[in-house]
Amino acid sequence: MENPQSPPVSQSNSLVVANPADVTFNFIAVLQGRASSTHTYRAYARWVDRYLADMTGLDTTKGRARRARMEALPLANILPIMNSTLLRTWLGQISSEQQGKQALNQARSAIITLSSLLSEAGWLDDYTAAAMTNVRIPRAETGQRQGRWLSVEQVRLLMQGAEDIATTNIQRARNAVLIRMLCIMALRREELTEIRWKDLHTQAGRPVLLIHGKGSKAALVDMPNVVLKAIQNWAQFRSQDGQLPSPENFLLCGFYKSGRPRPGGLTADAIWRVVKDAAKIAGLGNVAPHDLRRSVAGNLEQSGVPIETISRLLRHSNVAITQQYLSKLPRENEGALLMADLLNFDPD
Repeated sequence: MENPQSPPVSQSNSLVVANPADVTFNFIAVLQGRASSTHTYRAYARWVDRYLADMTGLDTTKGRARRARMEALPLANILPIMNSTLLRTWLGQISSEQQGKQALNQARSAIITLSSLLSEAGWLDDYTAAAMTNVRIPRAETGQRQGRWLSVEQVRLLMQGAEDIATTNIQRARNAVLIRMLCIMALRREELTEIRWKDLHTQAGRPVLLIHGKGSKAALVDMPNVVLKAIQNWAQFRSQDGQLPSPENFLLCGFYKSGRPRPGGLTADAIWRVVKDAAKIAGLGNVAPHDLRRSVAGNLEQSGVPIETISRLLRHSNVAITQQYLSKLPRENEGALLMADLLNFDPD
């Protein structure tokens, strides 16, 4: 008689696939019922891949290779590292890299979700899965990455840097679209990876962009002329025989070493590298893509733009979230300077 607790094994489209060499777990198949959006799915896949690499010494993967790994996670490698002690150690390692609280929570959730799914499939005992659920992220004081707020002039330098790092005209045109959408329209990098040509619209005579945000939310955002011109220039490189790419194609793409465009869209990791390299050539140090979103919000607030307008651009569900967001931006702490002025100390 078959044991109802035994892990399911079949030959096709199953959650677990067995063959004489190994046993694998299809993380993607079961995650679809847990992840609320493609952003969550990609983030979880990235963190599970990182956990597997850090704990076992395997190489990290990207793109199609990462998807292939997630569709066939090797249980011989995964099960020995699924415990609360290693998870706690790993989160501490991530914290030491000055990753932000959001990243730490996301990393924790990814591994706990995997442990829960393995437990449901009968591969991991309930006690171990429950113990992993009790693991908390390190304290915010030691784990929070200090976000940056670039000045308007620094944003200009970064935008120029994104174009300067390009080695071909087509790459320069692509980078111009990418950096303008981040620095002007305050897109998240995950949102940027989802944009397709069909998401470019006209509404009441105004060019607008349909953005697919967090939690399956969508919003139309007006496109400034500087962004529209960059897209039009990029479209000239992507056109074939005068025809634009298919509406279903992703707006941005990567390139082969030969310079030819790659099929498919640009990855979140690739966007991170563009921002990182642009900041380096501009002499700005370490800048993350989300710092650009902070910079848009901070500079608009500093210039007197109403918080309601900023909230709509950031696509927050309510103004209270925007107020909390702005309150966490780095600020000048000039009290000591004011006190020195009151005491009328002359500068050295």
